[in-house]
Amino acid sequence: MDQLPPRRNSDLEAALAEAREHYIAARPNSAAIHAEARGVLAGGNTRSVLFYTPFPTAMTRGADCRLWDVDGHEYLDLLGEYTAGLFGHSEPRILDAVKAALDNGVNLAAVGAKESQLAKLLVGRFPSIELVRFTNSGTEANLMALAAARGFTGRQKTLVMRGGYHGGVLTFAAERNAVNVPIPLAFADYNDAAGAAALIRAEGDHLAAVLVEPMLGSGGCIPASLDFLRALRAATQETGAVLIFDEVMTSRHAAGGLQQRLGVTPDLTTLGKYMAGGMSFGAFGGRAEIMAVFDSHRPGALAHAGTFNNNVASMAGGCVAMGEIFTAAAAEALYARGEALRAALNAACRGTPMQFTGHGSMICAHFRPGPILRPYAATAAEDGLRELFFLDMLAGGIYLARRGMAALSLPVGEAECRRYVAAVAEFVAARRPLLAAAGGAG
Repeated sequence: MDQLPPRRNSDLEAALAEAREHYIAARPNSAAIHAEARGVLAGGNTRSVLFYTPFPTAMTRGADCRLWDVDGHEYLDLLGEYTAGLFGHSEPRILDAVKAALDNGVNLAAVGAKESQLAKLLVGRFPSIELVRFTNSGTEANLMALAAARGFTGRQKTLVMRGGYHGGVLTFAAERNAVNVPIPLAFADYNDAAGAAALIRAEGDHLAAVLVEPMLGSGGCIPASLDFLRALRAATQETGAVLIFDEVMTSRHAAGGLQQRLGVTPDLTTLGKYMAGGMSFGAFGGRAEIMAVFDSHRPGALAHAGTFNNNVASMAGGCVAMGEIFTAAAAEALYARGEALRAALNAACRGTPMQFTGHGSMICAHFRPGPILRPYAATAAEDGLRELFFLDMLAGGIYLARRGMAALSLPVGEAECRRYVAAVAEFVAARRPLLAAAGGAG
């Protein structure tokens, strides 16, 4: 942790200017790395979510739930690689399995026993998955699930939620995005059960799929209501559209994902992030009759390519991660720890517009009062408070997403949770005048 700056609270802009100055002064090596990177990388980095001004902090190593940056600061890592780092940075069983696999050769261009072992583990856990296939990322998993839905139904259109995120080429903060794949889309509002169901019925036999997260991840850790998910399930069953749950993030919330916890079973499920122990991985699976469109034993099967779909590191890491470490008991304990943490954080924020939403071990800070049911356009004050919170947490040695999201890893225990609650309480006490001024936001 670097020494906390004196907190000037006369107005938000003054507080931000002071926090930014402190950030810059404490990280000369990160600044130099970014300056050099801008000469060879567009924008100075190669993953947009890791970019923020004045420059991103560069990390040099990690262990368990701790990180060290290039300027010598140590952090409690509560970001957990945006849910991909469920096992922390140094789980010895996963490291041993991956090293052993690599010792036997990196690229074998062949099938192996571990891919069916990992598949059996996933089929055994998720209520919706009868057959599964692997990809390199959650983005690819969602793309292939949509392909499966189109191939199975013979239809083209997909219903998505405004503010949803399903990978780098399936991001719906806006309805028009040059980065997105050019597939026909319809848009509904998250948690609008009646509106979404009516739209599904109106699209009728034009609609191949409904793609939805049972809790928005990148959209702010906003849980779906049970009524909303049940309405999607009923309407898609009525019209024949394929209901796809993107559980790339939310699958951590029970042994069989949030679908198991909520009791709503989709037709297809997409997975990824942590399931290969931190290696590059994604998966999509579901009803056997839908997944059969990829069965190469059958004439006319859809192709599913990917040089690294079954790469040896991911297969080895996944078998250990899902077969030995992330048991049903471990999933329940992590969920309970996150629920208790979120309750404590909200207690620390009582009397201010700051609040935390989420399920279990995924938590996100917001700076507006009242229920948060769907993504929203933040005010300038909210954006400023979010940046200030991020900078204050970094100064206190706590690493979060720039947007205020935390994703607990398994090494994060009770002591680490208490430290985060104390840091938030300190932020609320120190910044209360600024929080009070934003109390009418939203």
